[in-house]
Amino acid sequence: MKSVRTVIVNATVVTMNQKGEIYNPGFVMFEDDVITMTGEMKDLKEDASLADATRLDARNAIVMPGMINLHTHMGMIPFRGLGDDCKDRLRVFLIPMEQKSMDEELVYLSTRYAAAEMLLSGVTTVMDMYYYEEEAAKAMDEMGLRAIAGQTVMDEGACDFEDPSEAIAYGENLIKKYKNHPRITACIAPHGTTTCSPDLLKEAYRIDSFYKVPFTLHTAEMDYEMEYFEKEKNMTPVSFLNSIGVLGKETLAAHCIHMTEEDLDLLKENNASVAHCIGSNTKAAKGVAPVSGMNQRGIAVGLGTDGPASGNTLDILTQMKLCADFHKNETKDRSAFPAKDIVEMATIRGAKALGLDGITGSLEPGKQADLVVIETDSANMFPVYDPYSALVYSANPSNVDTVYVAGECLVEGKRLKKSNMEEIRKCLLNKMKQTDFGKYMELNRDLDL
Repeated sequence: MKSVRTVIVNATVVTMNQKGEIYNPGFVMFEDDVITMTGEMKDLKEDASLADATRLDARNAIVMPGMINLHTHMGMIPFRGLGDDCKDRLRVFLIPMEQKSMDEELVYLSTRYAAAEMLLSGVTTVMDMYYYEEEAAKAMDEMGLRAIAGQTVMDEGACDFEDPSEAIAYGENLIKKYKNHPRITACIAPHGTTTCSPDLLKEAYRIDSFYKVPFTLHTAEMDYEMEYFEKEKNMTPVSFLNSIGVLGKETLAAHCIHMTEEDLDLLKENNASVAHCIGSNTKAAKGVAPVSGMNQRGIAVGLGTDGPASGNTLDILTQMKLCADFHKNETKDRSAFPAKDIVEMATIRGAKALGLDGITGSLEPGKQADLVVIETDSANMFPVYDPYSALVYSANPSNVDTVYVAGECLVEGKRLKKSNMEEIRKCLLNKMKQTDFGKYMELNRDLDL
């Protein structure tokens, strides 16, 4: 089969490579799914090799690596916007609602919708963590995402498996099923430090480590989590994970809001990574994770949205601005967290956290052609003096014009290319009508803790 060559020209190319190179005006060339060349327009040789190439004129747009969402729960789309201001929505509403209504079909349809939303906002890689993850993996594959399907396990049982050993077996089979897939992998994702026994955590870690896939869980997020470990074990959640041997290079700890200096040192010593979910954390008034201390230690920290029921949006552009603003305010230092660092968190640092930095996260020859074209024609994108600043402080999802994953164009002209958003929404809405989520919320409103 003849190779397909594509070249994007007349762009501001933000490579996110180790040298931090920006080409303006520049180009990116890829053949099938692999980037073959990047550089200045003056160095692009207009010869016979480009005769059959697909050519995209970026018209001064910013071309950047596809963004990476390190932590989310895509199946939660139906719960978005319900009970947003409840004190304890997780225990009062979300978990009971999942038990009542979540099934394989709803996970599949919700994940399709979430994948479409992320692609339209420039997210090309996602770490999902939910139930019935075989259906999620199927949906993410069909939509063309690069993704890790994390099968959630917990002691008390969940909407898919009452017996956690069955969930573990399901997760391992899913890992095996997608072992050789070019874009989709899977892992076992324990729910959290207080919802999983030490034995369950250790078994999940053993399997994930064996298959060299991420081991991810909620960590140091909740006040009651911190109180439990202090009272019952005289430990922090991070020191607990370390004590049972599940803190390692495969570990991707989500949130990590309530951290001590010793906790940060343990993350560094064990080469663990962090998914920073600034939007959902601050919306829930949980606090701001000490990312400054993480960065000082060289811990790999990327950005996550959390689920659509928690952070409401699934795009990383929103998280970038929130991250910059909150951390500047927290440190009382306007120069802290410069825009370039924030874009790194959204791209190459996120890739490192997933162990995918050899594949994606930057625009370099040999890497996968996962890239996003951010148009600069809209009113909010003029002028562009510094592309990093424009991406962090000015851009929003509506500026995402074109998206490629593994060299396949999935978004073109701000519309899905291989899928129909209206059809995706209609199918999910029809399924949601079988359960009156709003009515359920009204019935439980007085139970707010």
